[in-house]
Amino acid sequence: MTGTGDAATMLPQPDFTATFPGPFPASPHGNHTERQLLGWLEEYPLLPSARARSVLVNITSHGASRTFPTADADDLVLFAELLLWLTAFDDVHGEGNAAGDPVGLVDRSAELMLVLASGSPPPLMGPFPAALYDLLARFRARTGPAAYLRLAASLRDTIMALVWEAHHVAEPERVALATYLEMRPHTVFVRTIIAAAEIVLDYELADAQRALAPVRHLETAVANLAGWVNDLASYEREVARGPVQPLSLPTLLRARHGGNLEEAFARASGMCENEAAVARRWITSLACDPPSTLTAHARALEGIARSFIWHTSHARYQGPK
Repeated sequence: MTGTGDAATMLPQPDFTATFPGPFPASPHGNHTERQLLGWLEEYPLLPSARARSVLVNITSHGASRTFPTADADDLVLFAELLLWLTAFDDVHGEGNAAGDPVGLVDRSAELMLVLASGSPPPLMGPFPAALYDLLARFRARTGPAAYLRLAASLRDTIMALVWEAHHVAEPERVALATYLEMRPHTVFVRTIIAAAEIVLDYELADAQRALAPVRHLETAVANLAGWVNDLASYEREVARGPVQPLSLPTLLRARHGGNLEEAFARASGMCENEAAVARRWITSLACDPPSTLTAHARALEGIARSFIWHTSHARYQGPK
């Protein structure tokens, strides 16, 4: 429900019963992952409040268990720590906070870029660069150079996308819809999650497989779906921060097409349902063969899509933080 400028109404939401019906499989290591994340935050105090830690650890641990339900315990914890680190950095230095301190975000991002570029311990051991160094070292130990470089490149893209987002968050209506659609998979972290999948689940696509049209189409569909469902789920939470409309799909659809918020949500929901159908079609196509790296990748992308859909019902998105 919303009462932010439009008459209070229940906003339309996408229906995924035909494409990604729940309940979704979850790892048996979800509770273990939650405990490990709480301990990791003792070592790297990324979040300022106990409530923020509790909510973020809960959604991250149980979201990760639905992203990669077949991952072993150690790999699932490592992935969850990476996801926690990304989300905490966005919460603390990005999103609405960046509008008030864009220089601070640029400086913090520069620290992270130096860690990514050198692989060396950061000279100033703040919690975010120190935690990133720890994560990178552990991912590097688990995989080969190519997979590691793909992960590092995706992290670099995400950090730059968060700086881009902060630059535009005060005047979202000035962002072209096409530009936003290209940038959103980076700001919602899904490209990094896709890069991490091959490490966490211990498979690696050959270059020829990675270039296949079905693989590229599936990755694009899941990346789009992740950003769009997150925009719908987080809209009211972001509006509550005020005073401007959030930089999100409903805002830009209204700027492009006019109409009220309910119409924008209906249009965005239709986009989500169409993209979910595209993703399901390519998952079915790639997963119909005997077990292979292509079927492993299709199932990994299926888990990623399911996880983003699952996230939308979590308490994190039920009103402001």
